[in-house]
Amino acid sequence: MYKKAVMVFLGIAISLVMTLCPAFSDEVERITDFNSRIIVHSDASLTVTETIRVYCAGAEIKRGIVRDFPTRYKGRAGETVTVPFQIVSIQRDGKSEPYHVETVSNGKKIFIGHKDVFLNPGYYTYAITYQTGRQLGFFENYDELYWNVTGNAWTFVIEKTEALIEIPRGGNILQRSAYTGPQGARGKDFVIDSETDATLRFSTTRPLRPGEGFTVALAWPKGLVAEPTTSEKAGNFLGDNVLLIISLGGMVLLLAYYVAAWFKVGRDPEKGTIIPLFEPPKDFTPAAARYVMQMGYDDKTLASAIVNIAVKGYLKIVEEKKKEFSLVRTGKDGSVLSSREKKIADHLFASSDTIELKNKNHARIGKAVTAFKSGLKFDFEKTYFVKNRGYFIPGAVITLITLIGMALSSLDNPGALFMGPWLTVWTIGCTALFFSVKKSWKAALSGGIASKGGAIFMTLFAVPFFIGEIVGIGLFAFQTSLRAVIALVTMALLNLLFYHLLKAPTLLGRKIMDQIEGFKQYLSVAEAPRFRVLNPPEKTPELFEKYLPYALALDVEHEWSEQFSDVLARAGTEGQAYSPIWYSGRSWSDLGTSGFASSLGSVFSEAIASSATAPGSSSGSGGGGSSGGGGGGGGGSGW
Repeated sequence: MYKKAVMVFLGIAISLVMTLCPAFSDEVERITDFNSRIIVHSDASLTVTETIRVYCAGAEIKRGIVRDFPTRYKGRAGETVTVPFQIVSIQRDGKSEPYHVETVSNGKKIFIGHKDVFLNPGYYTYAITYQTGRQLGFFENYDELYWNVTGNAWTFVIEKTEALIEIPRGGNILQRSAYTGPQGARGKDFVIDSETDATLRFSTTRPLRPGEGFTVALAWPKGLVAEPTTSEKAGNFLGDNVLLIISLGGMVLLLAYYVAAWFKVGRDPEKGTIIPLFEPPKDFTPAAARYVMQMGYDDKTLASAIVNIAVKGYLKIVEEKKKEFSLVRTGKDGSVLSSREKKIADHLFASSDTIELKNKNHARIGKAVTAFKSGLKFDFEKTYFVKNRGYFIPGAVITLITLIGMALSSLDNPGALFMGPWLTVWTIGCTALFFSVKKSWKAALSGGIASKGGAIFMTLFAVPFFIGEIVGIGLFAFQTSLRAVIALVTMALLNLLFYHLLKAPTLLGRKIMDQIEGFKQYLSVAEAPRFRVLNPPEKTPELFEKYLPYALALDVEHEWSEQFSDVLARAGTEGQAYSPIWYSGRSWSDLGTSGFASSLGSVFSEAIASSATAPGSSSGSGGGGSSGGGGGGGGGSGW
């Protein structure tokens, strides 16, 4: 009696659970049947009807289903192939159903249903009919349909799949195959239900899990379907690859323009014979020598000028901590300075006899930099060299027009439309970050452990951004084409290259450059036997200090200092090592002669540059296929 009561209770409980909760097999959203009818027309177009029966539980399928259809592919050579796609009709349970289509990076996303209408739990049958083209393969001995029936991106289980393919009458099927499983798999979980000369029906023998798909392939004799002509293929290629054509065309045009401009105005006059000189050109300060040789201003230009002012005794450089400097006016008469050096001193010491090279003094230091740049430009530009910036502007315009054209050609490609501007801004930031890392390592190589630690930190900070740049370029190439990205990068490099190549010395400038190069030879290899024959000046501490600013300006400070290590070692008095009177700090004793000079060239230059910038105004920052292959494909979900 007890057992019977228990059994009755369990029966009632199970019945209640089954009543409150739909059958366990029904509670999971899924596709119970996916039937596809593909008709191949003699003009090579396809008409496809997909009949999809789903169970809706209100979880993911709320209003209806979403069907993705790829329309943009990559060809064998990496070119873009865009296929036509047109919806004929969409029905739910035999009645017309509203839908809307969104363009995504690789095709179309069809949202079936109305945003304000929610479905009750139950079974629904959707019928999607569409037309497409350019889906067939044309080979030497046969033509082929290689078609991804379901797509591999469904988020639901597909319990049963069936594909019926019809080719034009009068043809016969030469070979056939099919594949099941995830992308790239070659599973054989299918059967051929029926076959005639012009039709073939495939069915799967097991459910397809989310991420799995069903792909079919069959071939027929040539001549049954019209093959595109050469002109049609060319037209399709041009239409599909507008972005690539614009980018390559812009690159070729930019290169042609810059080469023509360089031949016209950018070629340097021929060098003369370089004769070793033991002194710089008359009236050329270290900063002037660097400005002319570089054909422009950089941080080291001002650094060499300040060191020269110090060597003349007008100021003293005080190194308080690593990378922290102060300038102290000594009281010596300013008549020893050149006119441009006098203006630098006037700005730096406008309100006191001491100035720290820190951001808090950026106003004074910035004024000194601005005035110095303007003075150098007035004295030397156009007389000794020309920058030809007017010839750079058309190149920049060509680049801008190309970018605009690429953007307009990507209006139907949201991924490319987003990645293009994003990658441009990101690349500019990474470029600035790269030069910051480069500068930090340049300073580290001549500094101590602290500066090396800073360089390592800066490098580690920059690495994620550089990785992001590489990933971004890869994504942009995937959204467009690798060739288009290469063309775009090449254009950026061409602008950077010719920004410098278009500069050219005048005839007078070339003569002065020859003299400066002759003097640079002496500074870098004064010990060479050929210089001894020419009776060079005697090596003394005074000679070392006099030409150190020039060595700094011409990037041979290390070589110049190495030649005086013995001379300076003997110059000490009463057991005290030699030290220049215009410098106070540990770098001289800690780094040695050459290390000190290198520190002036990097750390001191960096300190001047950073102190001239307002805080916060810059930033560092035939069975050979597989599942998922061929045309068609995509996937779907609910919404």
